[in-house]
Amino acid sequence: MKIIISGGGTGGHIYPAITLIRTIQNQVENLEILYVGTKIGLEADIIPKEGLPFQTVDIRGLERKLSLKMTKTVGKAIRGVWQARRIVKQFKPDVVIGTGGFVCGPILLAASLMGIPTLIQEQNVIPGITNKLLARFVTKIAVGYQDAVKYFPKEKVVFTGNPIRAEVLSMNRQAGLAEFGFDTNKKTILISGGSRGARSMNRAMIDVHKHFAGSQNIQLLHVTGKNEYNDIVASVQEQGLDLQQSRNILIKPYLYDMPKALALADLAIFRAGATGIAELTAKGIPSILIPYPYAAENHQEFNALALVKRGAAVMIRDKDLTSAGLIEAIESIISEPVKLLKMATASREMGRPEAAEEIAKIVILLADQGLKKLCNDDI
Repeated sequence: MKIIISGGGTGGHIYPAITLIRTIQNQVENLEILYVGTKIGLEADIIPKEGLPFQTVDIRGLERKLSLKMTKTVGKAIRGVWQARRIVKQFKPDVVIGTGGFVCGPILLAASLMGIPTLIQEQNVIPGITNKLLARFVTKIAVGYQDAVKYFPKEKVVFTGNPIRAEVLSMNRQAGLAEFGFDTNKKTILISGGSRGARSMNRAMIDVHKHFAGSQNIQLLHVTGKNEYNDIVASVQEQGLDLQQSRNILIKPYLYDMPKALALADLAIFRAGATGIAELTAKGIPSILIPYPYAAENHQEFNALALVKRGAAVMIRDKDLTSAGLIEAIESIISEPVKLLKMATASREMGRPEAAEEIAKIVILLADQGLKKLCNDDI
């Protein structure tokens, strides 16, 4: 079986693609993969390190306003389709998958026009512009949220959930507690604004740390992002807080083993990216979500609202974020065991830990259908 997979720009598009690749590799013995991205996206760094064959097309995202730059971008998009067509023609895939980002446009469009089965995986409640345009052409659409179904043709869309790493599911609480040296009798709060951090969240956390320092009931694991780490630690120390003496606060610039952190979390304070939410709900972790306010089409707020609506999370908009408000939100959840349990149950009910396997089955079925069609055409 030969598969092209494309997704780029951000980790939120790339890591689900990698998870899906690993899942299909576990199910198909003789599998050949080609990853298609751009030279300027994160995929150009991440995918070769994963040991996956990688090719690029020259394309950029469309401008929202009419301008000379937009004209040049459209020109690149047209060339990108021809580059993509050449890649597809040379590789001869049985199926082509897109996990998001503008790079998916040319490769999936080219494959669709060539009669090759195609699938897009939409991670957010509000679909991106590329996937909205591709919906008319592709064979199947796998969505991460039930709320996203209404944006796509009914006969093509399947609610699967978002793919998450196998190690997130396999890691247990004891391994997490041992990794970070935390107290087994305290509730653990995990705070992360993503791999690059979130300045507004980090600033709000300074007084939160001061408030909970030395708590007998709560411990905090705060991942600041590498760029923010030194400033946050210095600010905390300026508040007169000795992190070693408090013994219940751990501040890290980055975690290479986030699955262990998720395994011990009783409550998470996160942005509302689709991958992060998928991991939280797969583990049944209640959350305080602070959507990134500049996400395309404000999709993070809609992601967060999907959880709020089902009782799995509370949401604080970035413009409303204060230390006092965050402390109040934490205490209102942690101090009420019944509320915490209900939120955890709601989170778990939303989780789709089997998402990668479901999408892999659809991909394999599409490839089989494409092969049968090819055989019939030859006959």
